Amino acid sequence: MNKFYITTTLPYVNAEPHIGFALEIVEADVIARFKRAQGFDVVFNTGTDEHGLKIYRRAREEKKDPQAYVDEYAKKFDALKDALNLSYTDFIRTSDEAHKKAAQEFWKLCEKNGDIYKKKYSIKYCVGCELEKTESELFEGKCPLHPKQELELIDEENYFFRFSKYQEKLLELYRSQSDFVVPESRLHEIKKFVEQGLQDFSISRLKEKLPWGVPVPGDEDHVMYVWFDALVNYISTLGWPSSVPLRETPAGKSSPTDDKSNKFKDFWISGTPVQVAGKDNLRQQAAIWQAMLFSAGIPNTHQIFIHGFITHDGKKMSKSLGNVVDPIALVQKYGTDAVRYFLLIGFHAYEDGDFTVKRFEEIYNAELANGIGNFVQRVTTLAEKAKITRQDLSDKSLENAIVDNISLKALFRDVEFTIKSDFAKYEFWHSLVMLQQLVAAGDKYLNDTQAWTLKGDKQREVLGNLVYITLELAKHLHIFLPQTSENILSRFGLTIDDLRSQMQKPLKIGKKEPLFQRLS
Repeated sequence: MNKFYITTTLPYVNAEPHIGFALEIVEADVIARFKRAQGFDVVFNTGTDEHGLKIYRRAREEKKDPQAYVDEYAKKFDALKDALNLSYTDFIRTSDEAHKKAAQEFWKLCEKNGDIYKKKYSIKYCVGCELEKTESELFEGKCPLHPKQELELIDEENYFFRFSKYQEKLLELYRSQSDFVVPESRLHEIKKFVEQGLQDFSISRLKEKLPWGVPVPGDEDHVMYVWFDALVNYISTLGWPSSVPLRETPAGKSSPTDDKSNKFKDFWISGTPVQVAGKDNLRQQAAIWQAMLFSAGIPNTHQIFIHGFITHDGKKMSKSLGNVVDPIALVQKYGTDAVRYFLLIGFHAYEDGDFTVKRFEEIYNAELANGIGNFVQRVTTLAEKAKITRQDLSDKSLENAIVDNISLKALFRDVEFTIKSDFAKYEFWHSLVMLQQLVAAGDKYLNDTQAWTLKGDKQREVLGNLVYITLELAKHLHIFLPQTSENILSRFGLTIDDLRSQMQKPLKIGKKEPLFQRLS
């Protein structure tokens, strides 16, 4: 099987899961499900980032041991798996011993290649971003992403990474791979950042000031800077380096051996690793991490998909404003697939979007309850009454079924093609719009033929076509709304495997409760 690897960023465990990360992980889940449907062997990684100054301070504020604190919050993020029906295969925590050892091995490789050195420096530091800030990045002396937090002055001797060394290699990467970052606007953004010149950055902190971190190899007075440690998770989760014995190349770089049994080689070296991240992570994912990979002699990421932010009632979500949206609470009120649907269709994949309860409920009623749910209920009721069988589902009959001068079979081909095209650009919202058009076409066909009035062979032909439409809808919905898809298929005694393998399994049609109860 072809190998495919996808990973989200790792959220900090300094707060409860919020809808912004739910957007990212649902998008990644949809990509993973799409690839599996295409026959790929998929590794889907997520997890939690558990080191850094703000996490250490939050643990102290709550009078907890840092490890106990991160253990508690990691469980809350892992709970998203059931709440959002996620299919991730790996959940990595940066406090895992295997990850810490991998981060130390990565450090050693960069150090061996002359890219880590020590110096004394002074900077302005945003704890919220866990990043150094230059004057040009500030607005009225504050970090624009965390304007209520005072910048801290750091004046100490730290280890540095030779980021500046990799300016030309990064630019060549961007030139040679025009879709390295999607959307194109974000590729231009990171290219412009790198073209302006790169500054080496600190990758350690004094242990006496920050005891919570991965120890620097060979120096017990320092721990790793959180970004350097956390980024390594993308390969440590694949078993690097223990699953890949390293050898020296003529250039002095370290490379994996040709052992075909290891996960890292299959999914990172030979596969097509894709990273999903928010726009505030662009620099870390598309420049810092890629430079670190260059330094360690490891192939770069295949592609990075950058999504926008979610605001709430037009304002940036923050704990201080009390407007953070809890995805698990939404699921408890509206259901898993209602939340998945809104996250996928309610926001353009590349742009910022706003969440309001009113908008959520309007989309729920119009497109789920009155749209998909109502259509499936009508078809199931009629098909059950008429005792439609597998033999009534005819390709020939479907070819002759016309809606607005287009055969339904041609519409199926258009839907299939459009979804494949949309996934190449991560435009999930457009795929769901196309599926709503399929529902609309089915509704129109049902009404135009007045299927409820037909008798005999004509009735069986029309209802067979309507069942065909419903099964086609369920097949595609399984990528986006797996529970809804399975609920639809269960009404016909089928599973998604039955559809994908084209098994000629008999239909067992039975009417059930509506898929989505209309909100009053």
